[in-house]
This record gives sequence, structure tokens and C-alpha cells, in this order.
Amino acid sequence: MWIADNWKDYEVLDASGGEKLERWGKYILVRPDPQVIWDTPRAHRGWSARNGHYHRSSRGGGEWEIFDLPDEWSITYPLASLTFNLKPFSFKHTGLFPEQAVNWEWIYGLIRGAGRPVRVLNLFAYTGGATLAAAAAGAGVTHVDASKGMIGWAKENAVSSGLGEAPIRWLVDDCVKFVEREIRRGNHYDGIIMDPPSYGRGPKGEVWKLEENIWSFIKLASRLLSDKALFFLINSYTTGLQPAVLSYMLNAAIARDFGGQVHAGEIGLPVVSDRQHAAPGRLVLPCGASGRWSAE
Repeated sequence: MWIADNWKDYEVLDASGGEKLERWGKYILVRPDPQVIWDTPRAHRGWSARNGHYHRSSRGGGEWEIFDLPDEWSITYPLASLTFNLKPFSFKHTGLFPEQAVNWEWIYGLIRGAGRPVRVLNLFAYTGGATLAAAAAGAGVTHVDASKGMIGWAKENAVSSGLGEAPIRWLVDDCVKFVEREIRRGNHYDGIIMDPPSYGRGPKGEVWKLEENIWSFIKLASRLLSDKALFFLINSYTTGLQPAVLSYMLNAAIARDFGGQVHAGEIGLPVVSDRQHAAPGRLVLPCGASGRWSAE
């Protein structure tokens, strides 16, 4: 498992009974997590001192209960002092997936080690964590997301991170249609990142279903890899796409033609928890899976 354990401004304090207790800077949040099927004692005092609590509804969705939480605040990740603006957002989100930091480190290292100009394409790019890591490493980045609001949020994060003038193209577009147009235009990229949702709609109502579309989209996007391609990264939060499935697809669609190596695994976050109930360093909250192809 790849564990995002370099955070200073974020940590999972505990997890029990379908919920996780998190510290985001100086604020404590309780949010639901379907992976937390265990019911251990809630001994951490943060459970009763939370600043915000997202309650899931039995009818679907849910709502935030706010105790003492600003409309917006920020946290910083040590890698290149990346800074992210947060807010209690729809369906339990805050605008950031902290576990992805382990992939930001990987991307950053490959780009810095290339010693040449690098072009990166980030698809389903959300609020831009991977985009900022690539830009901080010196890459030119094309950031594509179907949501205009997410693009605006990502731009704010870039400015907060000192990357407001970095060579980033911000595009509101359907990712599949954009890739098809880039192929027709003859454009290529040295690194491709995709973080597809399980289900989604494009800006003109285009429907995306992960299990039905992901294989054909990986094959399509691989046609944009340059002759000196560095990496291809895919993330999955869907339990049906296990690391072995991601590994098989990357091997079949990319490594077969480009060589290199494929690695896939779960990604996770360390859990502080109560030391009376678990030995230090042994608890990790699983947060999905990633598949990585690299040229070396």
C-alpha cells in the first residue's frame, strides 16, 4: 500500500462506525466513509469537539452540521508548499483528497528527474492537486474538468500556492471529447493523469460510467503519449476496480507498446487513533487504488 504520511496540516485522528475523524489544519471534521465497517471505541476527544459533521441521509445525500467552522480556510502540503483552499462542500467533500499526496510526490519526482521540458495532461482534474504538483516540478500542464466551478477553485489553489503564473491551461470540457480532439490535432504529452468519477456528466450532458468507459478511454488517452513519455497515472475510488484490474489495463494498453513498468496498489492514510486500542503505526485507512505506468 502507498501511504500518504507526509502531511503536517492534515491527519485522520480516528475511524469508527462508518465515520472518520479528521483534522484539517486547526479544524476537526467528522465525515462518513463506507470503508469504515468496524466499530471501535471512540476514545479520541475530537469526536465531541468537532467543528463540523456531515450526516448522510437514508434517502441519499446528506447535509453538514456546522458548529464552529469558517466558510473557507486553507491547509498546506510540504511538497513545494502547495496550499489548498477548503470549504464544506456538497456530499461530504472539502475540495481535497489528502491521500492523493502520495501520487503528487511520485509525479513531482519523475518530472524533476527528467531534466527536460515536460508536458502533462490532467483529466477529471478536480481542484488541481496533481496539476499543482506537476507545475511546481516545472511541467507545463493542461488541466481539464467538466465543471466550471472546479476550474475556478483550482485556479484559486494555484494562486495560493504561488503558481498563479505557472504554465497551466485551464479548460472546461468533456474529457473524452477533448482527448479525441487532441488526437486529431496531433498533440502529445509526456505524462497523463486521470482521476475519473464512478459516474458523471460532461458540460453538455455527456454521460460517464466508469466500468463501461474506462478501458476504452485508457486506450484512447494512451495515443496522446509522446515518444519520450514519462508516466501514466489512473486513480480509482470504485471498489470494483481493484489494483490488479488497473495493472492489467495499463499493461495491456500502454506497457505492451511503450515498455516500462506498471505498478498498482491501494492508497491510504495513517490513522492516529487511541494508543490503548491499537499499536502505533499499524492502522491505515484505505482510500481507493492507483495504477502507475512509468518509462523506467
